[in-house]
Amino acid sequence: MEKLDKVRFSAIRVCVLWALVGVILAGCSADRTRSQSRPQDHGRPLRFVFITCAVEAGFFEPVKTGMNDAAKMMGVKCDFIGTEGVDVKSQARMVEQAVADGYDGIALNIIDPEAFDDVIQDAIDKGVPVVGFNVDDNATPSARLSSVNQRLYEAGTTLAEHLLPHVPQNAQVLMTMHDEGVSALKDRLGGEQSVLKKKDVRWTVIVTGNDSVKGAEVIARALKENPDIRIVLGTGQSDTEAAGRAIEKHFPNKGYWSAGFDLSPETLRLIQEGHIRCTVDQQPYIQGFYPVIQLALYLRYGIVPSDIDAGAAIIDRSNVEHVIKLTGQGYR
Repeated sequence: MEKLDKVRFSAIRVCVLWALVGVILAGCSADRTRSQSRPQDHGRPLRFVFITCAVEAGFFEPVKTGMNDAAKMMGVKCDFIGTEGVDVKSQARMVEQAVADGYDGIALNIIDPEAFDDVIQDAIDKGVPVVGFNVDDNATPSARLSSVNQRLYEAGTTLAEHLLPHVPQNAQVLMTMHDEGVSALKDRLGGEQSVLKKKDVRWTVIVTGNDSVKGAEVIARALKENPDIRIVLGTGQSDTEAAGRAIEKHFPNKGYWSAGFDLSPETLRLIQEGHIRCTVDQQPYIQGFYPVIQLALYLRYGIVPSDIDAGAAIIDRSNVEHVIKLTGQGYR
């Protein structure tokens, strides 16, 4: 097992070296002026912190795996903290506290396009670089150096285009979000709706909550109240899983199907069983891995971070078995 771990780690190192070539080249062409940072040497390992909402969500387990792998490779220390739910004010205060606690760099889940503008600028002004992960601020100017995240609106269009041949003309669909106030979910929703308009689709949007078991009952009630709806399209992990649970429990073999975003063991099982047609993977492992690499290179060598698209990979019955294996290893 130890030999296999060494081989796997060596393979990751080779992949990263190739990836860094692209990052360095992108950084050289960037128009940012922050490349003037001097190499940092504190006589101790660099300390980075990841700050997110919904810190206990299963989605972030591969993020932590990527973060820890990169930290080991780069010889830095990393912590992963956040709020229990969606609380942008508390999350912003965590950024301020991270600066006060002497962290050398911050990776921030920028779930709101305006709430973090001031604290990011303040951190940058105090010499603490900030990069985004998972969700980026794409609506207002931000001092963050880069972001590693899915292009969310485009991911919504990718899912809808993939499903469009299976959606009847003038159909009515149920569209779900697990929380309000998360720009990522709104962006994905908007991307889906822009494509569905091609078939004059009508939709009803509901918020399910972040508990997929309870969310399944919310979705089941909505479907019973709207008997013409047979399709449920999600925007996040827990509501996508909730839709599959609802169909399996209340509407099996009745022509209902769902699709959505992100991975969980239950979502993958529901894909195997046919209750979820497909999901879109945003590859959270790299959302933890690359911010560590970027912050370390920036602080040590002044190499400016550049944005990285985490992708929008379709997971369905054709490839779900392979993804299940990788999920068990902490990579998907």
